[in-house]
Amino acid sequence: MKLLSIKKTAVALALAGTLVACDSGNDKSNNATKAEEKGTVATKQQGEFENMHEKAAYSMGVNFSRQMSKNFDSIKEYGIEIDKELVVEGMRDGFAGNAKFSEEEVKANMNEFQAALNEKMKERQAEIAAEAKKKAEETLKKGQAFEAEYAEKEGVTKTESGLMYRVIEDAEGSESPTAEDAVRVHYRGTFIDGKEFDSSYKRNKPIDFNLSGVIPGWTEGLQYMTVGDKYEFVIPAALAYGENDRAQIPGNSTLIFDVELLAINPEEPYKAPEESVEEKLEAAGEAVEESASEAVDAVKEGAEEVKEEVEEATGDKQ
Repeated sequence: MKLLSIKKTAVALALAGTLVACDSGNDKSNNATKAEEKGTVATKQQGEFENMHEKAAYSMGVNFSRQMSKNFDSIKEYGIEIDKELVVEGMRDGFAGNAKFSEEEVKANMNEFQAALNEKMKERQAEIAAEAKKKAEETLKKGQAFEAEYAEKEGVTKTESGLMYRVIEDAEGSESPTAEDAVRVHYRGTFIDGKEFDSSYKRNKPIDFNLSGVIPGWTEGLQYMTVGDKYEFVIPAALAYGENDRAQIPGNSTLIFDVELLAINPEEPYKAPEESVEEKLEAAGEAVEESASEAVDAVKEGAEEVKEEVEEATGDKQ
């Protein structure tokens, strides 16, 4: 949603209307005479400005036009197109004291426009809400189907809340965290289609947090673990982020987390172990190899597209 930018648009448009309205009450004959004496306003080229005041005046116009253009673009999605030439004409007339509308008419025009814009915004908000609801319902159904299938797998435990987990590695420890504890974990989060959305492993840095300050599925699930354990959790939407979208996580998403419990109430900040020269070289080599592989794939794909285009052009494609 671009509600903030739309509000700025309304303010900017009101400002433009005010500029015109303020000049509409000036001595029109005096301003018109001055305009006639001056003749057509000549445009200045860069470097022709005589002093700081001229440069500042011109820069004000540039800044105003840029901001207005951004605001005009932001309301295009509501089917409203602003004629920039008429905006410029209105400003010129206003400065010259030749406004085609009285101050009362300008205010009425702007109020009418704002009312129409508000109506368009409400309609678009309703459309977006309906689309989001439909998408969330579809996501929920897919998640529930996945959960039902996962629950039947060997080694899976399902709790009363609906949380499911299986033990990947059992450290056979004796201490488990409580909901009031802080923990240090490594984790990897994926959607049910396998797409990864977050990973502390990739950052090469585990995370510390209070169990009382995370999603319910984590608060409950980590209390089953002991230090050194690795679990896989399947967390229904109700125990995750619910029906609302959150950053890159769509509403009603069932989430899968691979979690490794490293410490309970850690006293010292995590310090990553220093990589050896061999490890750094190996990582660099893997990165280069991956980049080279991607480049080769891109070239092959491009060559195939060119081949298809040539075949279509020559009529030889079978």
